[in-house]
Amino acid sequence: MSSSRVEILNDGGLRSDFRRPHELRTFSLSIPTSSSSSADGIATCSHGLTTVIATVHGPREAKMRSATLFDRAVLNIEVGVGSWAGNERRRRGRGDKRIQEIAAALESTFEPVIQTQLYPRSEINIYVQVLSMDGALLQTAINATTLALLTSGISLLDSLLSLTIGIHLTTPLLDLTSQEESDLPHVVLAFLPRSGKVTTAELNGRLDTERFAECLRVAGEGVGVLRKEMEGALRDWADRVGNEAIDLGGVGATAANVGEEDDMDI
Repeated sequence: MSSSRVEILNDGGLRSDFRRPHELRTFSLSIPTSSSSSADGIATCSHGLTTVIATVHGPREAKMRSATLFDRAVLNIEVGVGSWAGNERRRRGRGDKRIQEIAAALESTFEPVIQTQLYPRSEINIYVQVLSMDGALLQTAINATTLALLTSGISLLDSLLSLTIGIHLTTPLLDLTSQEESDLPHVVLAFLPRSGKVTTAELNGRLDTERFAECLRVAGEGVGVLRKEMEGALRDWADRVGNEAIDLGGVGATAANVGEEDDMDI
């Protein structure tokens, strides 16, 4: 049994926040139609009390030509965490080990799906800002970054959707809180939703083969729920972009077309 002061599952099979084992936290997405920043794509994603905003800049000409590649774009991802985020109430700088790990995990996750070969001698910069956190931080960062990339117009081989799943005794638990992450072996998974393939599996603790296979199955079902939510958010955003373009002079026909069902499937 867990030594935590907080019971993972009560006698009724509910978690400390009254969710069932396979139930996700409240999932919300926000995509502005315009921004005061220079970002080419921007999105905010919340899983429960964990909220992340991702902004995409590029592809653009690199400030330092020596840092470019002749055959593809260079991908740079930076992660920032405000001192108000989380329970520690301390500011994490770029040199913080956990921040560096998350940034590296994001780069290795997204480099294979961004078609960088279409943008030679340029750079794509992604900034991930953590506004609040209560578990599943990498999961939330991946989902926010995916949405920001989809709104930026950068070509992707496929989108990416992520879920964190842990094991309590023999029961898989989806979308972990911070307390659950500290008490349970768990894995962060990133899926290509069209093919169902797993591109990232960040394991924390020990899981045997049977339990890991069960985690893959349950997380795959959960990703299907996230996919529908994200497609709905993209359609809503596309409709709003189209309407704004029409209001600005009747040139919104093309923008409005991106709201068609086939274009918003991810």
